[in-house]
Order: sequence, then C-alpha cells, then structure tokens
Amino acid sequence: MLTFLVNLWSGETTEAIWTWRYAYAVLVYAACIPGVFALTLNLYLFLFERQSVWAMNLVLQVLPILTMIATLWLVRQKLPFIYVPGFGRLASFLTLIAALIGILWFVDRLRLVAFTYVPFGYLVVGFVGTLLLIRFAWSRIF
Repeated sequence: MLTFLVNLWSGETTEAIWTWRYAYAVLVYAACIPGVFALTLNLYLFLFERQSVWAMNLVLQVLPILTMIATLWLVRQKLPFIYVPGFGRLASFLTLIAALIGILWFVDRLRLVAFTYVPFGYLVVGFVGTLLLIRFAWSRIF
C-alpha cells in the first residue's frame, strides 16, 4: 500500500522520481526481507520437513511473498532496479541463500554419514569456499 502511495506522490517527471529513489529502496527492503524469509521458510518446510501444502500458514508463509512481488512490481513500474540503491546487494543475498539451500538439500539427500578426523574448521572453510564459487559462477552466468 505504501508503494502505491509513493508512486502517486512521486509524480511522473524523471527528476521527481529520481528524488524518491531512497524511499523506493526502503520500501523494497521492507518488503523483500520478510518475503525472502518466508520463501526460505517455505523451501525449508517443504524440502526438509516435508510439510503438506494444506498445513501452510497463509499469513506467515504466503502473504509476505505476495507483498514482496507486488512491491517489486510497483517499484519497477516507476524506476528500473539498477537505480534503486542497494538492490544489487539484495539480489546477491537472495542468490547466496538459494545456493545455500541447494547445497544443504543436496547434502540431506546424499544421506552421507562420515566419521572423520578432519577438523571442523576445515569443513567450514570448504563450505564457505563452495558458496563463494557458486556466487562467482552465478555472477558470471548472469
């Protein structure tokens, strides 16, 4: 609703829209942080916990995603995302979360149980290295 009101107040000229870009950034972050959390929660519940679709909490699991989509659509109507401050960081954060969930799902499906003498620090470094490799590959692809 706030995005719709800012779209009305910002006017139609390029200079007027340009002055409202920080307000758009706040609105994008205010909508995307709960939306990304809800999306991550849904992926976790459906992939790892195997929750039924019928057991969904609509307010907690669906409404933030719909709000995020509507906010991004309304902001995109007025201003390209490259002009929204910090939007690139938000997109890379979402990519990192998606890569992390993908790796964890793969490890969960692998059903690998290993007793090893490798220190835990080496495992963490390997995991972070894998995430950085995925992020680098993702930025090269897109």
